[in-house]
Amino acid sequence: MTDEPDRALARRFLAGDPAALRELWDLHGRTVYGFALRCLRSHHDAEDVTQQVFVRAWRSRSTYDPGLGRPGAWLMGITRRQVADRLTARTRDHEVMNRAARAGVDLAGSHGHPRGVPDRVVEAVVVADELNRLPPKQRTVVRLAFFDDLTHQQIATLTGLPLGTVKSHLRRGLERLRQRWEVDGVAPRS
Repeated sequence: MTDEPDRALARRFLAGDPAALRELWDLHGRTVYGFALRCLRSHHDAEDVTQQVFVRAWRSRSTYDPGLGRPGAWLMGITRRQVADRLTARTRDHEVMNRAARAGVDLAGSHGHPRGVPDRVVEAVVVADELNRLPPKQRTVVRLAFFDDLTHQQIATLTGLPLGTVKSHLRRGLERLRQRWEVDGVAPRS
């Protein structure tokens, strides 16, 4: 692609032309997906990140400055941030699971029997497991609300999601967790 078609596509994209977004997807979607897949090593996560990149690009298109670089480079910048966010969430998940597992192992070892594991450790493992079963966006919103103690507005600002979507993800995520705990007969204590 030469510079002039790049500039024309950028102008159309900045003007809000949905066909320009489709062209960007056609031109750069595979590159975004491939990068995400190499970094995340999960087709599901790579697909989610790819979709998030183009949604974020569309919503924040006014921040794109064609004078600073081509659209593909701008999209890859968004992709790197989305991949980093996903990897950070994974690390946080692993840390929670490791802390719960270590606490269970240490306590079980000191008592000599797994029944010595306090309910809070079992509950932490159950909560972490159930959170991992939520769809990625719901999981992120629930974690930000409860683990990071963010308000709905702060979550919306951080994730770029509309406030109503944040509230819906939180409500649906909590409802799904509640239903799972009722089915399994395990519910964390308040």
